[in-house]
Amino acid sequence: MAEVTFDDVAKIYPDGTRAVNDLDLEIADGEFMVLVGPSGCGKTTALRMVAGLEDISEGVVRIGDRVVNHVPSRDRDIAMVFQSYALYPHLTVFDNIAFGLKLRKVAKSEVDRKVKEAAQILGLEEHLDRKPRNLSGGQRQRVAMGRAIVREPAAFLMDEPLSNLDAKLRVQTRAEIAKLQHDLGVTTIYVTHDQVEAMTMGDRVAVMRKGELQQVATPQELYDRPVNLFVGGFIGSPAMNLVEASLESGNGGLVARLGSQTIELGAETLGVRPALRDFEGRDVVLGIRPEDLEDASLEEASEGPRLRGQMTLREALGAEVMAHFTVDARPAVTDEVRELAHDVGASTTEAENATEATLVGRFGARSRAVAGDPVEVAVDTRALHFFDPETGQGIYD
Repeated sequence: MAEVTFDDVAKIYPDGTRAVNDLDLEIADGEFMVLVGPSGCGKTTALRMVAGLEDISEGVVRIGDRVVNHVPSRDRDIAMVFQSYALYPHLTVFDNIAFGLKLRKVAKSEVDRKVKEAAQILGLEEHLDRKPRNLSGGQRQRVAMGRAIVREPAAFLMDEPLSNLDAKLRVQTRAEIAKLQHDLGVTTIYVTHDQVEAMTMGDRVAVMRKGELQQVATPQELYDRPVNLFVGGFIGSPAMNLVEASLESGNGGLVARLGSQTIELGAETLGVRPALRDFEGRDVVLGIRPEDLEDASLEEASEGPRLRGQMTLREALGAEVMAHFTVDARPAVTDEVRELAHDVGASTTEAENATEATLVGRFGARSRAVAGDPVEVAVDTRALHFFDPETGQGIYD
């Protein structure tokens, strides 16, 4: 095992495109690090530079104490798992797992031992004589994992390994991979576009945007304290609601004005975000996560500020209700918001001229709010997020 270090690493293509720019990142020995971000943000390019599949234009990549910039891929002591599995269709599961060991002319008895150990770990013992075409997608992915495990590498590199699986199998397999990595303790860099995967699997998560590292932190810290508007909008499902607001003095403290409505910011909110006082009389972007909005008619709704709106859509999910409702506030539209919308195939054209914002709340299952009804929504002000609309930076200390 070994740590992996990016030291001011950049990838510049012949046309001048900087796919990765000044990347500084240390992945600790045995750590599960997830690189996440929109398509084209540079996460896969960064992974491929560690693997030796992309040349490094600037900076240094280290695996352990060794600089590997010019070390051939085969000599880097890494194992890579691709989204395409890359299995040999004419070989059995046993031979697919053993392929790399046989190339290295490992003794037959040792090959047999390592393959069977990996098969036991991955639950593939009954499938060793089968060909890939006779396996499910999840089983094929496990075979690809087995091929990586038997090499006993210094680091695993995984490039969107679950993207070809259906939703239910993806949930199951991500749990298996996370447990496997924990049990093996091998340094792992995992690339995904799916922020739910990132949050549930990584010891730490590195969020990238346009080739640059935005924030690297534990999943909970990314969720609770996003460094900027892009990270706040990218992390969380459903996504954070983002609206224009202004901060005004009121009741000895501050209130956030959204259109004709106000939300009083309590002492606890100002205590953890003292820099908000510097924004009195100024515009901000207010971020509210769906889980911090509740139907005010329910007993479990928090005491405190309320927003009044009009229900437009009710999505009943059994354990909860996704409530879409409009309020008379302008949706926030910044470069970050446009990029986040583009990443999911949406447009901000209508929002740019809108006088109403549609918010999503994660209501309790007992909520009876339906489309067309007025709704009163309780807001947990302790969990609100505030961003500078000019810089996009989070407003904290």
